[in-house]
Amino acid sequence: MSREVVAENPDHVINKAQAELAKEPLTISSKDGRKHSFIIEVAKTPKEQEVGEMFRTSIPENGGMLFMWPAPQRSMMWMKNTLVSLDMVFIGVDHHIQAIAENTVPYSLAPVSSLGPVIATLELKGGITEKLGIKVGDVVDSAIFDNSISNEKKSVQNQ
Repeated sequence: MSREVVAENPDHVINKAQAELAKEPLTISSKDGRKHSFIIEVAKTPKEQEVGEMFRTSIPENGGMLFMWPAPQRSMMWMKNTLVSLDMVFIGVDHHIQAIAENTVPYSLAPVSSLGPVIATLELKGGITEKLGIKVGDVVDSAIFDNSISNEKKSVQNQ
C-alpha cells in the first residue's frame, strides 16, 4: 500500500513483499469502553511506505501496518499489487478515527482518500473494523504517536 506519490523513477518496479517491519503495540478504544489490541508494523521510510502491504498473502487479525505522516495531510492510498482486502483507518491529529475505508478492493488503482488531513493511516485486515465494531470517533493509542511528537519537538528546538 502506498500514498498516491510513487517512486520518482517511473521504471521502478516493485515485485515482491518487503521483509517484516519493526512492530509496535497499538490499541483502539471504542466509545463503549472496549479496547482492541493490535501489534502493527510501522512503515517509517518513504520506501517502506511505498511498498506497504504489497504482495502480502495475509494480514493477521491482530496485525496491520501504520503509516505515519511527517505533518497532517490528506492521505491518498491505493491497492496496487495488494493481494488481500484491507480496512484503512485514517487517524486525526487528536488520535480519533476520522474515516474508515472498509474492505478495499485488491489490486485496485482507485485512490482511497482520508477526505481530510490526518497524521497517520492504519491498514488492518479487511473486515476487521466491522467485526470488532470499530467506528469513526474511536481513539487510537500507541507509543509511536508519542515518539513522533517527541521527534517533531526536537526538530523544532534544533532549528
